[in-house]
Amino acid sequence: MINTLKSLPLVIAGAILFSTQAFAEVRLLMIEQNGCPYCDKWHAEIGGIYDKTSEGRIAPLQLANLFEPLPTGVEIKSPAVYTPTFILLNNGKEVGRVEGYPGDEFFWFRIDKMIATLPADLQKDPQS
Repeated sequence: MINTLKSLPLVIAGAILFSTQAFAEVRLLMIEQNGCPYCDKWHAEIGGIYDKTSEGRIAPLQLANLFEPLPTGVEIKSPAVYTPTFILLNNGKEVGRVEGYPGDEFFWFRIDKMIATLPADLQKDPQS
């Protein structure tokens, strides 16, 4: 009983670390700028539902402004030039990107294609 009580904090800490690591490991970074009509269109068509989709649960959205420094811990292969630019990150490193937003069907197709390049365990919806 005493050994179980001593190891309980370690088990809880491990569970917390595992659950936050699974959430933070993969992200979708959206680089945008004020006045971007394609960014506004994305927010109107996708922004309100993204986090409710399997893609949104696999790769939670993180917003960044084109003219501000990247979030801490983010490494991309080249600077974003166009907005919006969607960059799939795994452990803070760029896995793939989509430049622009020509509509919802293209967006979902490209996001799914990028997610399919992740290791199999990271492609799973955490709610399924």
